Parts: sequence; structure tokens; C-alpha cells
Amino acid sequence: MHWLLNLDVGLFRFVNSSLANPVLDALMPWVSGNDLSFRVFYVALVLGAVFLLLKNPARGLLFLLVLALAIAVSDGLVSNTIKHALARERPFMALPDVHCLVGKGGSGSMPSSHATNWFAATMIAFLFYRRTIWFMLPAAALVAFSRVYVGVHYPSDVVAGALLGAGSAGATVWLLNSLWAFAGRKWFPLWWQRLPSLLSAPVRTENDETEVEPAFPPPRVRGLAPAGFQAPHVTLDEHWLRLGYIVIALLLVARWAYIASGTIQLAEDEAYQWVWSKHLALSYYSKPPLIAYTQFLGTSLWGDTAFGVRFFSPLITAVMSVALLRFFARVVNARAGFFLVLLATAAPLLAVGAVLMTVDPLSVLFWTAAMLAGWRALQENATTKDWLWVGLWMGLGFLSKYTELVQWVSWLLVFILWAPARKQLRRPGPYLALVINLLLALPVLIWNSQRGWVTVTHVAEDADAGKGLHLTLRFILDFLGGEAGLLNPVFFVAMLWAAIAFWRRGRKNPLLVYFFCMGAPVFVMYLLHSFHSRILPNWIAPSVVPLFCLMVVYWDTRFRLGTLAVKVWLTIGLVLGFVLVIFFHNTNLWAKFTGRYLPVKLDPLHRVRDWDTTARVVDAARQQLIAEGKPVFIITDHYGMAGQISFYLPEARTNVQTHPLVYCRSSAYPENQFYFLPGYADRKGENAIYVLELNRDNPDPVPPPPRLLSEFESVTSLGVTNVLYHGVYLLRPLQLYACRNLK
Repeated sequence: MHWLLNLDVGLFRFVNSSLANPVLDALMPWVSGNDLSFRVFYVALVLGAVFLLLKNPARGLLFLLVLALAIAVSDGLVSNTIKHALARERPFMALPDVHCLVGKGGSGSMPSSHATNWFAATMIAFLFYRRTIWFMLPAAALVAFSRVYVGVHYPSDVVAGALLGAGSAGATVWLLNSLWAFAGRKWFPLWWQRLPSLLSAPVRTENDETEVEPAFPPPRVRGLAPAGFQAPHVTLDEHWLRLGYIVIALLLVARWAYIASGTIQLAEDEAYQWVWSKHLALSYYSKPPLIAYTQFLGTSLWGDTAFGVRFFSPLITAVMSVALLRFFARVVNARAGFFLVLLATAAPLLAVGAVLMTVDPLSVLFWTAAMLAGWRALQENATTKDWLWVGLWMGLGFLSKYTELVQWVSWLLVFILWAPARKQLRRPGPYLALVINLLLALPVLIWNSQRGWVTVTHVAEDADAGKGLHLTLRFILDFLGGEAGLLNPVFFVAMLWAAIAFWRRGRKNPLLVYFFCMGAPVFVMYLLHSFHSRILPNWIAPSVVPLFCLMVVYWDTRFRLGTLAVKVWLTIGLVLGFVLVIFFHNTNLWAKFTGRYLPVKLDPLHRVRDWDTTARVVDAARQQLIAEGKPVFIITDHYGMAGQISFYLPEARTNVQTHPLVYCRSSAYPENQFYFLPGYADRKGENAIYVLELNRDNPDPVPPPPRLLSEFESVTSLGVTNVLYHGVYLLRPLQLYACRNLK
């Protein structure tokens, strides 16, 4: 083995040093991957994906899905597992005088992930498109060579990576093809008849003459179905419905796995509301109670972990997706329902809402449930029971988020715009729904009546109701730009186009009228409010699903007419959306490809990073103060920081319900839910650490608040401690104070 190591080092020295010259010094870092080359690569990747989908949609989509899965297996499972197990040092760490031309990463050297991924992609491309071998293989070999030339891998690393990548990709395709041979024949006989093997060209069958074509029809080439195969009597709608169930189930498992991976930590609202779940009440300062009950149930099942806090969010999305899919299968068609699920998955706002457990998933779920139940309640054969379901879902929606009150405006608009719906006003159903809604609102009303209606005051302050009527264009562009980015630019334009076109063309389709009424009021309300105040992007969340339903129904008609532009933009929107969603789920992928992490301001996930580090920094200061001989608790300046330290400091997490260790600073009037939770007044004589997060752009120390100075005998600054992002960028500058002897 010693001679192999010497050979490996000798070949490395030959490539890295002996072949060095100015031309390769300029070219190889670009081939290996730098900021510019990766921008070019990503643009080429998106354009290539769009080209394949337009040229042969069925085969292109299948290729992209298999490629994504193969890369995930080769990189995430094979390469990273071996890399961590072997922990081989990089050449620039083990050898002197290495000619290193790129950033020095800290991960292991064996195998090369670049080589693994490129050769995996080459194998998949060859299996689907044989001629690609003439440019993919040289490209993969050049990338592998560049990793040695720039000094970050040994030759054996790239050889191992090439073999592992090609082998794992081939094995992935074999397993998928075997699964399709079993499941496809049983569950999707019409599609299996046309595509008996994932790697074969689709064949034309007589079923195509009698069935509606799928959304991405394969090319009509000559061929025969497998001998002896007799397709059972099944419709394409049933195929799309089954495919929708499979996609929803896979997304559910993938989201649970993502949450369990610890890629991101809790957001401030999640941690804050987790504290609520340890103090169950009829309602809370800023929100109704259902979020606390949901987190209580999740953490009761899975413990006080991020997975327990977020467990129900993917489940809520899956339940809602199934309901929408089945509704579309009954009322529109299953293919449209399937694409609605895909569009929602490719919209970053909805995708993020499928993993974070805030009030929005609950709000969207019950708004959608009331909408679907309401359509049934409006039919001629509807019963009072249908309206009771509407009232139940709307009541639960109110217990999730106060925006749900606007759904009554939606109902008013339905009765105004759709004359047949007004017949229901002569029946008891709508009024019973209102009664149920009011009954479910009683816990919130009782809690607020006992506390001076603090929630009303808080909501009015959030809406800037006291600012008066001062119109400005400063926030409208932020609102439209933010929603366009988070809803996917293509889908955002398609959604607005569908809504405007529907309104201008007479509003004759009852289903389009209904979806418009269920979505437009919330969106328009916040659009108009953006002329007055800044609007957070998630505030329109309840309106997104009905407006997406409107969009899908409107464009599905044009899709069936074979309009090429609709198919082109659908393809572009899905490709762009999935790229954005993947990036928003793990922005560290940028560093994996470029060698550099995104700066804090450019990283949308910086708010869910390094809270455990923040808690450790605060606890380190606390331990030093404990050495003086007195118990020490923690006070924060913001409810979000109090929630995060409570969750990520083990001692605080254990005692959050019975004997809190972390508090938000006291105040003379309610500012957040901590005002109504046990305070630190009974800790007289004890010491405390006060935590104040400074402005990241201007982290100058600030004095402690006067109220804190009056509560302790002495308050001493401990200076500013910086929490760094990926060890490089300033994330949270913390001003810490030692507070001694609570009066």
C-alpha cells in the first residue's frame, strides 16, 4: 500500500507542479468552479433543462427527475458518507509547497465530490441520451483533472469519485427501472404500456385514441406494447390521481427528513410560540391559541426538539394537498389537481410554509378547508350539514389567525357576484355556520375581555392604524416584488393575468368566480394597505391557494387547447421554482459549489442559523457570573431572543414550564406574551445576564434600559460578543450586561 500512496503523491506533484503554466493557472480554477463559472453553469443548466422539456417533455422530465435523484444519492449518501468516514486530509494540508489556486475547504479529500457528481451526471445522460457521451465524458474528465491541478485533491480521489459516481448512478437507474416494472404495470397500466422501461422510447398504443392525453405527452413513435399485456379498464384521470398521491407522500417524507436533518434551526416566532405551548391558555397576546396547542401536541409526541415543534407542518401540507387533488379530480380534472400540487411545491412561500410551524400553515389549511366545503354547500343538493362544516373550518381558522375574518368578506362577495348562490341565504345553513364561527371565537373573546382587549390594541399597532392617511409609493414595489419572488415570478404573473382576464371577460364560470372571491379580498386588502405601510410577504398566505386554484383552472383550458406558450411558461416556471425551493431549503449549497458562503444579507436562511451558538455564548457569560456564588437567570430585550435561548439552552428548555431560566425584560404594560407569563420578580437578591442584540450594520454598544437599572443594585457592561456566521460573517452582535442583586 505504501507504493500506491507514493504513486498517488507522485502523480499529484506531476499534475499540480510539473504541468503548471500561466494558461492552465487561469483556466483550471474556472473549470474547477469559481463564482463566474458557476453562474455560467447554473444558467446553462436551467436553459438545458428547459430545452429538454420543450423538445421531448416526457423524456426530458423523466431524465431530470432521475438525474436529481442520482446526484442526491451519489453526493449526499455515497460521497459524503465515505468522505467523513475516511477523513483524508487535503493535499494542501498534508504536503508542503502545494500549488493551490482555489479556496481551501475543510472537508475530507477522498472521494472528490466534483468527480462523483460529474460522472454520475455523465452516466445518467448517457443512459437517456447516448450521444451526450461525446461532450459529457470529456467535461467530467476535465473537471476531475482540474481538481488535482488546483491542489485540492489527489488523483486517487478523483478516480474513486468517478467510479463511485458512475456506479451509484447506474445502480440508481437499475433500482428505479425495477420499481417501475413492478409498480408501473400495476398502478399505471396505460403509461406503462407506452413506456415499459424508463430507458426505452415511448410507444404509441390504441389507448391514446380514446383517452385524454397527459399533460406532457410523449412523442408518437412507432412501436409495440409488451407482448401479452392487456391494460385494465382505467382512465388517465385515475393515473394522475395516483401519481398525485405518490408525489404528496414523497414530499411528506422528504420534508420530515429535512426537518430532522437539522439543516435549519427554529425561527424566532416558532421558538416564542413553543414557550406558549408550555403555558396553555384560551388565547395569547398577539395570536389565537391553536398554534400553541399544535406545538404542544407535536412536542408531546416527539419531545422538545425542532422535529417535534415542526412535525405537523409537513403533515398539514400533505392533508391540504390531498384535499385539493381530490377536489380537482371531482370538479375539474385530476391532471389539473396534480399540477396544482406541483405549482404549490415550486412556489417558495408555500414550500417554506410546509416546513416552518407558525400560524400560517394552520391558517391556510382551515381557509382552504372552508373554501372546499363551501363549494359543496353552494350546490343545489347541499344540506345543512355542509354549512356546519364550513362554520367549523372557519372557526378553527379564526383560532389560527385573525386574518380568517376576511373570509366573511369573501362570502359576501360570492353572494354578490354569483346570483344562484344567493338562494342559500333563504336557508338556515349560512347562519348556522356563522353561529359556529362565533362560538369557536369565544375563547379568544373571553381571554381578551379579561385583559383589556390587548390583542385589539396590538393588531391596530401592527396595522399602523394611528398613522393617519398618508399614502406613499415606497412600500408598494416592495410588496409586489417580494410576492413575485416568493410565489415564483412566472406563477405570480400567471396568477394576476388569470384574475384580471377572468374579471374582464364577464365572470361566467361559477368555479372561477368562487376561487376569485375566496382569494382576492385578502390580496387586495394588503395591496391597498401597502400604499400606507410595509407589508410582510406571508400576510397574504390565505389568499394564495384560492388564487392558485383560479390560475390552474383558467390556464388548464388553454393547456388542453395545445397552446404552446402555456406549456413553455409552465415548464420554465416549474424549473425555476424547484431551483429556488431547493436553494431556499439549503443555502449552504452555494458554498458547496463556489467554495464561499453567502453573506448574511444575501442568505434568506440567516434568521434560522446559529441560535444554539447564541445560547452557548450567553450561557458562558452566565457561568462566569455564577462563579460569584449566586443563582443567575437570563433577561433578553426581545421576545424572539427569549424564545430561542429558552429552546436552545438545555437547562432553560428543561425548566421552561415550572421554573423559567429565561425572561423577556419587564415592562409597565403588555408588549408581548411574556408580560402574562411568570416573571422574575420572585428572584430577589439573584443576579442576571441581560442580552441585547445590536444592529448588525452599526453594532455600537448601547446603554441598558432605565427600568433594568432601577431593578438591580448594579448593571455592568460585559462588552460586545459577536456570533459569527459560518465563522466568517457577523451574524449577531450581542451586548451583554451583568446585573447584580435584583431588588
